[in-house]
Amino acid sequence: MLFILFYVVAIAILIMHFTGLLARHNAEWLVLVLAVAVFPAVYFLPL
Repeated sequence: MLFILFYVVAIAILIMHFTGLLARHNAEWLVLVLAVAVFPAVYFLPL
């Protein structure tokens, strides 16, 4: 259930980023938070 919630939030953040909503509200840091949250899975998955 948490994975589904994470994916929904991640997709919402990406949509808001590409539509410019985050930039208008000075919240581009959410994209960086999303990247940091995904990094361990991407880094350790191939091992």
